[in-house]
Amino acid sequence: MPEIDFNALDLSELKKLEKDVAKAISSFEQRRKAEALAALEERAKEFGFSLSELTGLASEKTRTPAVAKYRHPENPALTWSGRGRKPQWIIDALSAGKSLGDLAI
Repeated sequence: MPEIDFNALDLSELKKLEKDVAKAISSFEQRRKAEALAALEERAKEFGFSLSELTGLASEKTRTPAVAKYRHPENPALTWSGRGRKPQWIIDALSAGKSLGDLAI
């Protein structure tokens, strides 16, 4: 590796160098973690298990989308499952005197 004369660099060059070094360190650590994980997965397979079975950590679970329970009266493409924040069209309908029952599918 070539020697770098840090005293000959100006502030912007030093900051860029610092940023590049931090990025290189992070990339190196990520590669090492991936290699370690692959090695552990392979070792667990040799014993007939997955790594998640041995560690008790569940693999990534995907949630199915909730079924829509309410539909916009004028635009049927707008729906809401009743979970999470109320969409603006629900808020507007409720303030106009409608009930959730009026918007139910």
